[in-house]
Amino acid sequence: MIPHVSRLLELWRIAAHYRLDTLFPADELPEKARHVLSLIRMHPAAWSSRERKNPLKLKEALEEMGPLAIKLGQLLSTRRDLIPPEVLQQLVLLQDQVKPFDNDLAKMRIQESLKADVNTLFARFDAQPLAAASIAQVHTAALHDGREVIVKVTRPNIRKQILQDFEILSWLGDFLEKRLEAARALHLNEIIQDYRQIILNELDLTLEADNTRRMRHYFTGSSMMYVPEVYMDSKDVLVAERITGVPISDVETFDKLGMDRADLARKGLTIFFTQVFRDNFFHADMHPGNVFVETINPANPRFIALDCAIMGELSKHDQMTVARMLLAVMNSDFMQLIQIVHQAGWIPPGTDQDALAREMRRTVGPMVSKPMHELDFAGILIQVMDIARRFHLEIPPQLMLLLKTLVHVEGLGTDLYPELDIWSLAKPILTDWVKAQMNPQKNIKELGQKIPDLLLGAQDLPTLMIDSLNGLKNQSAWHAKQLNELQSMRLQMEHQQKRSWIFGSIMAILLTIAIISPWFISVILIVLVSILAVWRIAK
Repeated sequence: MIPHVSRLLELWRIAAHYRLDTLFPADELPEKARHVLSLIRMHPAAWSSRERKNPLKLKEALEEMGPLAIKLGQLLSTRRDLIPPEVLQQLVLLQDQVKPFDNDLAKMRIQESLKADVNTLFARFDAQPLAAASIAQVHTAALHDGREVIVKVTRPNIRKQILQDFEILSWLGDFLEKRLEAARALHLNEIIQDYRQIILNELDLTLEADNTRRMRHYFTGSSMMYVPEVYMDSKDVLVAERITGVPISDVETFDKLGMDRADLARKGLTIFFTQVFRDNFFHADMHPGNVFVETINPANPRFIALDCAIMGELSKHDQMTVARMLLAVMNSDFMQLIQIVHQAGWIPPGTDQDALAREMRRTVGPMVSKPMHELDFAGILIQVMDIARRFHLEIPPQLMLLLKTLVHVEGLGTDLYPELDIWSLAKPILTDWVKAQMNPQKNIKELGQKIPDLLLGAQDLPTLMIDSLNGLKNQSAWHAKQLNELQSMRLQMEHQQKRSWIFGSIMAILLTIAIISPWFISVILIVLVSILAVWRIAK
């Protein structure tokens, strides 16, 4: 059954009230999408709506739909190549200009969460929020020692709605996986469950605080990126250093200050690859509201990482697989790409690997020779997913967060410096990292570091061997018992089949006699056969 039908009806009402069917011309949309527009127009809320000409109807609709809809809008806000300008302007506002909640409620949540009065915690607390987003809003304040800070407070009563929306998404994921091979190849429902946990973690600001401290540790003293210091944190409140900078999308300010946008773009891409491969801890929510640039030193600006709630990590195996795949693409060696994918276990047995390599060369090959402003990572990913569907490839869910982040990075980079050659910059970084992982000295050093653990583990080896032998012995006894039971069941079945065959033969003989006998004898025999049949069934 469809979960939370009332919530679905509410989303339908919101879409109809704000006349979202009027955002795009119907003749520019696929035929299936036109059916959705027709469905929106059918709702009674659309008949009397005056929102058709509201310039902010999409922003306000997504706000009313809730946090997940706002997250979707934030993701799309980086895609200037896909979204019309008048729609994009609304989506950009969702990065940090969502409708705030009441200031008195914010103060109450701060006091309850940090167990102290606002005047005790801060020398100054500004009632007007600096920014408001899907999960929380931010106020500015000052500590009693004069340090300027930001105070992030989670929105009240949003957890229930998030859980409801994810139950609907899970139902939709199951529905699509049963009907679409592409959804099964992507493990769509696993991705939904992973993202569910990510969003629920975002509601706990202590996790964001830990992530921020970890990211700050990795980039301490860096000339590329600065991470603000966290001063206080609880589940619902985070107090951190206030930074001075502008969003990465503010290219007009960069030009006024004479910043080298090409150098800034190269620095941003280097940070991304550093996070993914050096630290294995990357920012996975990189919309412009979370990525700022310092303006204090225009000659050598640094990026500023904010909102470290959604972070990604890969296993060592997946790290190496992604790095080798990217290098194979950069070298236009698509047979090697297929071999790497095969070694990763993503290709099912019997796949025509030559045909798969040709498809990858046709789809991915042209992107290597193009500058960033001519690339469409989202479009390329769609084509790659289509190839995965046709060749039954298994794409691990943990890589989907990285792909989502890559789409963010591409969208930000396109705005900042469209001519950036990402391949010439990425290739040496990836090559050096792969060489470092394959360095014998490094591997021997890591093995040496593990020797104490191996020696400590060796003390338990005799016990483990005895336990294993006892386990094998018990397992053998269990298998023998199971075999005896199976043999007994087989004998019982054979005996039952024999009895059923004899009973059936007797019934057939009696019915045959009944057919050829006088009517009074036939009636007696048929009654007898019926009684025997009922007795047999009851038995």
